[in-house]
Amino acid sequence: MKDRWIAPEVLFDGRDVLRGKALRMRDRRVAEIVDLSSDAPNNVQPITGLITPGFVDLQVNGGGSIMLNTTPTVAGIKAILAAHRGLGTIALMPTVITDHPDVMDKAADAAIAAQGSHGFVGLHIEGPHISLPRRGTHAARYIRPLDERTMGVVARLRAANVAVMLTVAPENARPEQVAKLAQMGVVVSLGHTDSTAEDMRALMAAGAGCATHLFNAMSPMLGRASGAVGAVINSDCFSGIICDGHHVADEIVGMAIRARPVPNRMMLVSDAMATVGGPDEFDLYGQTIRLRDGRLINEEGSLAGAHVTQALGVQRLVARTGTPLSVALAMATSVPAACMGRADLGEVVGRSTDDLIVLDAQTLDLRGDLSAQLLQAAHSNAAQ
Repeated sequence: MKDRWIAPEVLFDGRDVLRGKALRMRDRRVAEIVDLSSDAPNNVQPITGLITPGFVDLQVNGGGSIMLNTTPTVAGIKAILAAHRGLGTIALMPTVITDHPDVMDKAADAAIAAQGSHGFVGLHIEGPHISLPRRGTHAARYIRPLDERTMGVVARLRAANVAVMLTVAPENARPEQVAKLAQMGVVVSLGHTDSTAEDMRALMAAGAGCATHLFNAMSPMLGRASGAVGAVINSDCFSGIICDGHHVADEIVGMAIRARPVPNRMMLVSDAMATVGGPDEFDLYGQTIRLRDGRLINEEGSLAGAHVTQALGVQRLVARTGTPLSVALAMATSVPAACMGRADLGEVVGRSTDDLIVLDAQTLDLRGDLSAQLLQAAHSNAAQ
């Protein structure tokens, strides 16, 4: 097939924001990136906007009116994938939160059956092995210590080659259990915890390599006790953070990003619920969760997940937290990809045009995937 050349106004290649570059396309995939001025042919098609790998999200509870907990099926997973793909997130981990053990079993069955679905990265199991005082919206009646039932579910997922992230708290998981999970290839994430920094570091030493939504549902950092928050910030672990203006103050988000001792460890997560791409309320644990002024609130008045997308999170990172554009884009692409050992998800070369998205170069508004933009440009040229 004949090569096609395009020249984006701006390109993010997973690491750097670049100008003056051209992409050689073959079979609707990017074959290489070259310098526009010296290495590209004359018939290059200009593309207005910023081309970037589509966003990656490792914590997605729902979307398109579906919650994984209430619809733990292949159809449920595919509905969530579709809802977020239309909003710029092309790869994600559906997330099952604390619930009856049977719900985890069903979610695992669905994840195994969903292997190979476009955009499916794996299963995030958030709880039930978390701290009661820091449970957030998670149902207290299901919280329990990490046990053989969960270990068996995770082993079954890994035997089927399904990537797994498991959020636990030091209060309900022992170092030897974390070490065993890490040996299986599970990404163990620490969160929903009231523990000390020392307890956090003990599980990090055992193999926990990530933290779940930094600052939220964590013992805080104080002047004489760094707490779970301080332990994460001072570590080399990956950490998710929600940037919606409600879960964490913008200036704190920016400060945490700048404070990490190792670069490329902070990643954006949405913690999205069924309202993203769906109606303004849904049921969880028999309660109605409602969207009010951009916040999802349960009947206890607690935050119950988030109503935000990765695209909106990137915009806010740049506009409100002082985060450089390249860092913000990496936080939603190459960093979460690296966390799950999927570097390919944060790359441009080798990617389908369906998995690359175009943003407005100034406002960062989502314009759509690259395939749609190329089709639109072809129609426009034909009309002329």
